[in-house]
Amino acid sequence: MAHILRQALKLTFASALFAASAFTALAGQDPSTDPAKQQPPPAPTQAQGSQPVQQKDTVTPKNSKEDVEAIGNRSVGKGINLYSLEREISLGKQLAQEVERSSKLIDDPIVTEYVNRVGQNLVRNSDARVPFTIKVIDSDEVNAFALPGGFFYVNSGLVLRAQEESELAGVMAHEISHVTARHGTKNATKGELMQLMTIPLMLLGPGGWAGYGIYEGLSLAIPVTYLKFSRDAEREADFLGLQYMYKAGYDPNSYVTFFERIQADEKRRPGTIPKVFSTHPPTPERIENAQKEIARILPAKQEYIVTTSEFDSVKSRLRGIMFTRKAQDNQPGKPTLRTKTEQSKKQPGSTDPNSTDDDRPTLKRRPDSQP
Repeated sequence: MAHILRQALKLTFASALFAASAFTALAGQDPSTDPAKQQPPPAPTQAQGSQPVQQKDTVTPKNSKEDVEAIGNRSVGKGINLYSLEREISLGKQLAQEVERSSKLIDDPIVTEYVNRVGQNLVRNSDARVPFTIKVIDSDEVNAFALPGGFFYVNSGLVLRAQEESELAGVMAHEISHVTARHGTKNATKGELMQLMTIPLMLLGPGGWAGYGIYEGLSLAIPVTYLKFSRDAEREADFLGLQYMYKAGYDPNSYVTFFERIQADEKRRPGTIPKVFSTHPPTPERIENAQKEIARILPAKQEYIVTTSEFDSVKSRLRGIMFTRKAQDNQPGKPTLRTKTEQSKKQPGSTDPNSTDDDRPTLKRRPDSQP
């Protein structure tokens, strides 16, 4: 028995050493190779609400991650990841099923085809290594999110909040970037490695193997989320998203414009920031970084896509769909459920807890049935 325990301890210590070395290697990477963390040199920027950022005719990228011409042929998303692409797709499919069980999807073919076409154009001009499935959720919340494996959901509220197609494309490109950089499964990998590093502490603690069982029982108290990312991950998604929308032909300044409008709305009415920006709001620093990256790595183009008549048409159609749905939900003749508490409130004189509601059916004996 002692021999078995010694072998088990050796295996767990080896796992811990592997995990520790992995994190050490990750922490020891040269930050200059990650342009998402790199401080760019001073570049012309715009004041909030002023003219678009002045872009150079030619730029000199420092590495492939800054080279928009290399999009699709560079190693975006590299790093320690215990999930293969196949496992990532399988995970995303399971999460997508949960989303669709708890959400109502827009099924209008014109709206869904348009949003899917805008998204697929961005995907074709990205570093994506998985196919994308794009659907529209019937929700007033200004939000969009992409699950691991390319399962992408856009809320109808985001389409209605955007003033131009390029603003919608900018937010969608940002979310696509989370998938191309594999932020979700990288988060999950960190969680799994941390669990491996904790096993030796559990084995050597007072409970021995029992301690490991307790840890397993409490593992749900340490949730691993696939939609909340660190500040560095959000910065990288901004960095890549600007490139993707630029490569697809959109004006990258529209992403900054949308940021500025959200920030201005939040100042006027605190607490109104859209859910898509709830964890990492568009701070002045984030806006400034986006402006610097536009000026530094994106060469000027003669023409950009800002908006289209189709966007205006789809937005108007979607607004009509949402209005009709709300009108149907508020129809006076539509059946509703009321709780007993709600019914008792309509009877202010009733204080007997055992009294019955007027609306509740009761049984009474007919007079002619009496002997």
